Amino acid sequence: MSLLRYSRFRLWILWSAGMILLAALTACDGAIIDAPSPVSGNETEFAEVTSTGAGVAFNSERNAYFGDLHVHTGLSFDAYLGNVRTLPEDAYRFARGETITHANGMPVRLLGPPLDFVAVTDHAEYLGAMREANDPARRLSKDPLAAGLFSENPAEANAAFFRVLARYRANDMPEGFKAPDVIGRAWGIVQDAAEKYNEPGRFTTFVGYEFTSEPGGLNLHRNVLFRSATVPEFPFAALESEDPEDLWNKMEQWREEGADALAIPHNSNGSDGIMFELVRRNDEPMDADYAALRMRNEPLVEITQVKGTSDTHPILSPNDEWSDFELMEKRVGSNGDVTNFRGSYVRQALKDGLLLQETDGFNPFRFGFVGSSDTHNSAPGSVEEANYFSKAGVVDGTAELRSSVPPDRATTWPDGTPNSREASKPYQSWSSAGLVGVWAESNTRDMIFDALRRKETFATSGPRIKVRFFAGYDLAGEGGVIPESIAQMDAQAVPMGGDLSYLEDKAPEFFVWGLRDPSSAFLQRAQIVKGWVEDGQSREQVFDVACADGGTVDPETFRCPDNFAMVDLATCTPTPFKGDVALRTLWQDPTFDPDQRAFYYVRILENPTCRWSTWDAIRNGTPPNPTLHPVIQERAWSSPIWYEPGPT
Repeated sequence: MSLLRYSRFRLWILWSAGMILLAALTACDGAIIDAPSPVSGNETEFAEVTSTGAGVAFNSERNAYFGDLHVHTGLSFDAYLGNVRTLPEDAYRFARGETITHANGMPVRLLGPPLDFVAVTDHAEYLGAMREANDPARRLSKDPLAAGLFSENPAEANAAFFRVLARYRANDMPEGFKAPDVIGRAWGIVQDAAEKYNEPGRFTTFVGYEFTSEPGGLNLHRNVLFRSATVPEFPFAALESEDPEDLWNKMEQWREEGADALAIPHNSNGSDGIMFELVRRNDEPMDADYAALRMRNEPLVEITQVKGTSDTHPILSPNDEWSDFELMEKRVGSNGDVTNFRGSYVRQALKDGLLLQETDGFNPFRFGFVGSSDTHNSAPGSVEEANYFSKAGVVDGTAELRSSVPPDRATTWPDGTPNSREASKPYQSWSSAGLVGVWAESNTRDMIFDALRRKETFATSGPRIKVRFFAGYDLAGEGGVIPESIAQMDAQAVPMGGDLSYLEDKAPEFFVWGLRDPSSAFLQRAQIVKGWVEDGQSREQVFDVACADGGTVDPETFRCPDNFAMVDLATCTPTPFKGDVALRTLWQDPTFDPDQRAFYYVRILENPTCRWSTWDAIRNGTPPNPTLHPVIQERAWSSPIWYEPGPT
């Protein structure tokens, strides 16, 4: 049996027995002040005023840069077990548009333009250990646990695989797999690649890693990102402590020593309620010091990636018609379904934060938003639905393995529906991945890191949709004209991620602007999601604020008319002449109460397009999996703006 075929075979067996654990290591009357202005294909950006310094362009009004801050390579324990042999250098080459080799042996590359910035974030736990266990020149390959692990004899290798799995799940891996010299060599590879490929003004790299905390088999993962090449000797891993508070304290120490860093939690959707629980991990109550420590060290949250979207869930947001989007309802880190949705989704956490601010005077959940991929294929930015090769090497690297085509080369689904084996696979519910956008003065480490820290960030489900969002007072010009200048916005308003304070006898105005990705679908609508506290309860509402195709928002339902954009599922061809290149408006909240604490964020929706699973089926000449959504509405989310009421 060839190594490639054998690797697929044993990875499938391992997954069916518990590989999910390893892969996780992985005022206003509600009126629009000005109708959205159509923007031609050439008017793709506000005017940019640039200057150069040290050879790097600088724009005081800030440019949109797109990146991926969650990337795994063959240095990650689980990726290597998925037959991934590519390294951080390969990830950076892929992000710059070069071709690399997938674990299946096929060439892969981005279909769209290169990314602007990337962080490789391999798991700190057993970093580089599997690679050394497969290197006869390294001591770790002689460890009894490594014996037979990479054998070409299926029985021998599978037995070794299950030995590793049992030891890993019992947190009983041999010391050699976490030895300082092993971790140090891999950490050096991470740093060297970041320095080699960092090119200020053109392509920015960050040194980073993943803190893979899984208490009780539940998910508290964070990616840790360093501002500069000044980094600690070793990453702080969950093997030292699974409590994120210990990570934040370590980051405080690093910062004092000159190594500034921030952490980004991800996959709250698979945490079964513990990512945003309302007590500390040590069961002590939260307090203002805890909230300050958390926000100082993790001002952002990853809201979308391969393993689903963590914005909200229909159970939590039953009146949000677009809440059923790329949901992954499996626990990350263990087998089983998510049963606790509160504490697992970001919008509810933002609402809980408002309540805590109201009742206790602090808010530990003032997050900005990012998206990323969580690729384990060394393939940052691999987000295209039509170019999907999933996440985990040979485990899900074919359409049949990820259940988007019928099994065993069948031409129809058995009895019309997938059997239990296909239905149980978690990766059929995975997304094509997300991206993070930042508004920064230049494409450099300092400028992008500053944008991340101040939360002038937005997330997308893959397309490079640009979003701007400001809030302020008296923004409309004479006759209700929307301001054209970002300099004016900067002078009069706060951007996404900011706080807007009460102003007596004034209601805030919200500037919303979205621009389509030229290689993706046209935009259908722009929305504002509001959360607030009223009578001791947190509440939410979704407002459409700008409509495509000349539509206007219904003042009673706050909804745009349907533009009837559809998709031909036989070819994935969209309905022509539907949607807009850009949506822009200045909006006031018809429910605004100056005494109510609130947050607002923008959500931009594209017209419907084919999901990756439908593309797989079309290429295979078979019907799409009937249990999966055939189409999706790709989207972007701005970071929130928080409104703070005045004295009572």
